[in-house]
Amino acid sequence: MQEVNISFYIARRYLLGKKSRNAINIISAISVLGVATGTMALVIVLSVFNGFDHVVKSLFNTFDPDIKISAVEGKTFTPDPSTLHAVTSLPGVLAMSEVLEENVLLVYGEKQHIATIKGVDDAFPEVSGIDSMIYDGEMKLKDRNRAYAVVGQGVAYSLRIGLSFIDPLFVYTIDRKAKLNMSNPEESIRRDFLYPSGIFAIEQDFDSRYVICPIEFVRELLSYQSAISFLEIKLDPRFPPEAVQAEIAQIMGEKFMVKNRQQQNELFYRVMKSEKWAIFLILTFILIIASFNIIGSLSMLIIDKKSDILTLRNMGAGNRLIERIFLVEGWLISVIGSFAGLILGITISWVQQRFGVIKLTGSGTFVIDAYPVQIEPADIGMIWITVLVIGFIAASYPVKQISVKYLSKIEREGTV
Repeated sequence: MQEVNISFYIARRYLLGKKSRNAINIISAISVLGVATGTMALVIVLSVFNGFDHVVKSLFNTFDPDIKISAVEGKTFTPDPSTLHAVTSLPGVLAMSEVLEENVLLVYGEKQHIATIKGVDDAFPEVSGIDSMIYDGEMKLKDRNRAYAVVGQGVAYSLRIGLSFIDPLFVYTIDRKAKLNMSNPEESIRRDFLYPSGIFAIEQDFDSRYVICPIEFVRELLSYQSAISFLEIKLDPRFPPEAVQAEIAQIMGEKFMVKNRQQQNELFYRVMKSEKWAIFLILTFILIIASFNIIGSLSMLIIDKKSDILTLRNMGAGNRLIERIFLVEGWLISVIGSFAGLILGITISWVQQRFGVIKLTGSGTFVIDAYPVQIEPADIGMIWITVLVIGFIAASYPVKQISVKYLSKIEREGTV
């Protein structure tokens, strides 16, 4: 313990004290600045990445349910009422909606667009947050006996659906019960219409693909009695989602897939995670290059303190203590630089998160107007550990040269 205190005291004096050569002070300052800048960049970039990740996930969460149930085989299935009752009776289940989807051709005026029509029941607004993403019109799917549709912004743009919603929206699909008649192919096509009541804007993929309407309309269009494509479930946040998902899967059996939000968009989450690690590794590589200054600074300091090494050796200091002094010296550069970088990075990220100083630019529209930022304590800890490890490795190389160039020479000749 005493050796640690001595090595820390001398290393601190070497770092903060005036050297015989000003170049060593300058290089030491550059080393601290390089580590601080690299650490700050890691904090800011990862925080911005976390912010975008949070925004995109929140958009997915608006449309995707907590739990989605689908058949392992086939596009549709007919749910068993007793099974549905068992699922809705679970303590962690708040609401459940039946959904029937199919790809269709939409015709509005003279415009056409291929989309997915999504038929939903009355419980759908409780399961999703789609009603909060309506930017034009209203979330109305039924009015007496007339069916209405809420279309995505991309669909509305392709079909030129305006504010009036006067013209009907025609829906075309293949009649699954009719036989294909090449002489008169129109006999194999079913057509129906409904009126658009609103336009939602969530995310480009959803907006250009989906039209939401009553499930009764889709069943009649597709000639189904009670078939559905999915069961979408809203979970109670007070209950552990993994446990509730496992209970639902047990009730549904092996013929059904029960997926949570992450499993529904597995590729997206995997890509986002890979991109974050890629960014972290790239910035870490830049930080490693910046840490080369530590090697130069420490090497010059060792040369400058040759006489001190001899003095310490003659006073009885062991090789281990002398090496530790310069190792702590190099590590202090990393500690000071990383601490300063963390403070600056967290401060800048907090200011952006709180006030949105830097705005998003571009001609397109987005759900936010400033760069999103979210500071993750786990990222801060990971960054600090990474910087300290890099600093320790960078300081180890010149310290090893002490034994090779100086300490062995002192033992042989008694001088440096």
